[in-house]
Amino acid sequence: MLLVIDVGNTNTVLGVYRDEEMLHCWRLTTARDRTADEWGVLIRTLFNLADLADGTVSGIAISSVVPPARPALEEMALRYLGIQPLFIEPTMDLGMPVLYKPPSDVGADRVVNAIAAYTQFGGPAIVVDFGTGTNFDVVSAQGEFLGGVIAPGLQVSASALVGRTARLTRVDLQPPRSPVGKSTVEAIQSGLIYGTAGEVDAIVDRIRAELEAPDATVVATGGLAPVVIPHCRTVTEHEPWLTLQGLRLVYERNAGIPDG
Repeated sequence: MLLVIDVGNTNTVLGVYRDEEMLHCWRLTTARDRTADEWGVLIRTLFNLADLADGTVSGIAISSVVPPARPALEEMALRYLGIQPLFIEPTMDLGMPVLYKPPSDVGADRVVNAIAAYTQFGGPAIVVDFGTGTNFDVVSAQGEFLGGVIAPGLQVSASALVGRTARLTRVDLQPPRSPVGKSTVEAIQSGLIYGTAGEVDAIVDRIRAELEAPDATVVATGGLAPVVIPHCRTVTEHEPWLTLQGLRLVYERNAGIPDG
């Protein structure tokens, strides 16, 4: 089986695959200073809760946008699971040309998202990842990673708004009863939810026009996607575990298909 780990700025998502089937998945808060031993205890706890034995994992693939996490993850994999993990880099053999300049600047999670979307839906495709940032990643009809857009995410926007105003407070990230807020809380929720949805539709429209592909598939992923996509007119697909699927695909290309 294969263990895949995506370390984001806000959340860390883990999954276990047997061939193409995801058996288990978990979403955790990212802790930048987590030690190898803490990672080991965490992994073993998750495995025990899922009735998975350590020895059932034969491969590990990791993408991370948090550089300080890499040494601890590598040490954990070697010490607790006896496996050298494969860290995904945009410059490795991905099976998808990366036209970003330089390719090393693009986050590994963005590339694996693009690979998973193209594998499942073909191209052209646009991935909208609702995380710390709202990322738009664009794949051509020929399967090339063209680049994309990086915008502030919902939580970043909410924190910035509250942090720079004296009388506004934090709110739950959920849609209000009406776009016209009848209270300060509802007004903030309307601005965050409907503002982000409008941003997504406007950017997707511009990308589709640039590609001359009005029907380009738009795939939403990320922990905050369910909050926004009901209010978007351009999102056509929702794949919560798209990044994990991409990690599996890149691992199979670079390290072989793990034994089931």
